[in-house]
Amino acid sequence: MINWSNWTQQQKLLAVAVVILLLAALIYTETIEARSIMARLLIVLIAFPLHELAHAVAADRLGDPTPRQYGRITLNPLAHIDPMGSLLMLLFGFGWATTPVNPNLLRGNRQVGSIIVSAAGPLSNLLLAAVIAIPFRADIFSASLFWEILYYFGIINLFLFVFNLLPIPPLDGFNILANLLPTSMRNPLMVLSQYGSLLLLLVLILPGDLFWGLINPPVNFLSELLFGF
Repeated sequence: MINWSNWTQQQKLLAVAVVILLLAALIYTETIEARSIMARLLIVLIAFPLHELAHAVAADRLGDPTPRQYGRITLNPLAHIDPMGSLLMLLFGFGWATTPVNPNLLRGNRQVGSIIVSAAGPLSNLLLAAVIAIPFRADIFSASLFWEILYYFGIINLFLFVFNLLPIPPLDGFNILANLLPTSMRNPLMVLSQYGSLLLLLVLILPGDLFWGLINPPVNFLSELLFGF
């Protein structure tokens, strides 16, 4: 991944300008709806930082100083942002941010600690979606661009919750699964982590909409449960 922290101020400004022009072109050509872009931008600026902060705080409370040393105990998007992950989210609705964690420094049972740290991120997305759903459940929303953006923002958070729990490296669900297994089963499984990016790519391009067949049912269930539709 590209190390955003090593970029100069001029490089960051140039990158932002290029992304803005690209998004403007996509909106102008009606390749992407403006409301979708705005919802994805909120993901980059709010949901990603909250997700990574949840990881960071959980690790910090369990004794791992790594996130604090890297300045990740903050909601500042610039502390968590990954340029490539953010760009992919804006363009395709799929992306990531990062938080450094060292499971070996967690206090107590490291397996339990790792599960807590890993689960904290996806749970933050579920909590955020639940908060957003309150006015929809209270039936105080109206047919306007603002509420459409807010709804899409909530649905993307549900997608991120479900997606991150898939047991595929490097997703949180893989780490949760690995730490639930006994050592004899965990160690061979961890070998897969070195092929994480490739495995994730293969899942994303599964034929016959198999990927969405995995994701959509739980997302639709949660949407109905939280939003009522």
